[in-house]
Amino acid sequence: MLTQLDWSFYRWDVIGPFVLKGLQFSVMLTVVATLGGIALGTLLALMRLSGRSWLVGPATLYVNGMRSIPLVMVILWFFLLVPLIIGRPIGAELSAVITFIAFEAAYFSEIVRAGIQSIPRGQIYAGQALGLSYAQNMRYVILPQAFRNMLPVFLTQTIILFQDTSLVYAIGAYDLLKGFEIAGKNHGRPIEAYLAAAVVYFVICYSLSALVKRLHARIAIIR
Repeated sequence: MLTQLDWSFYRWDVIGPFVLKGLQFSVMLTVVATLGGIALGTLLALMRLSGRSWLVGPATLYVNGMRSIPLVMVILWFFLLVPLIIGRPIGAELSAVITFIAFEAAYFSEIVRAGIQSIPRGQIYAGQALGLSYAQNMRYVILPQAFRNMLPVFLTQTIILFQDTSLVYAIGAYDLLKGFEIAGKNHGRPIEAYLAAAVVYFVICYSLSALVKRLHARIAIIR
């Protein structure tokens, strides 16, 4: 099988322009969805920890609902239904960005909630003893410690998010996988294209996973 591959396909001048464009979108989607997901996820986590039923109920419903639906279905639903609601298309790329932020927020919310709950109660009591309000205690005492503890988990979820960006292929967005596919079609080499895509995804994700392990070890030493 390997002897039938056209190794001349694996040249930068052949696949580079297609792959680079797709990689740029995949990285952008990963970064924006991570930042947006953490921001929205933190809000959802604070709502669930507030102890107020009118905040806990909607946040719990949102988180559990999103985590119960496959991402590809959320991507398709948003891409197909939102234009019907607002009366105009919003484009595959923008649809993917909004969908990923909304979906990843549910997962980041659980990470943040677990991180906050992992902080010793003595830290909370110490902040209260200093006269800090609930919001000030969260901002200056609890969240900084929680985010430091959660950093390796955040990065691990980000790696998973990067892998999931390939699902935007379902709505025709130009991501990394789409770039390889177009390169393969243009040169009549689909097998070589998908093989190269698998190798690139593996190298990127494996390298990032190794960095996360090193970071986790350093945080453990600091503790």
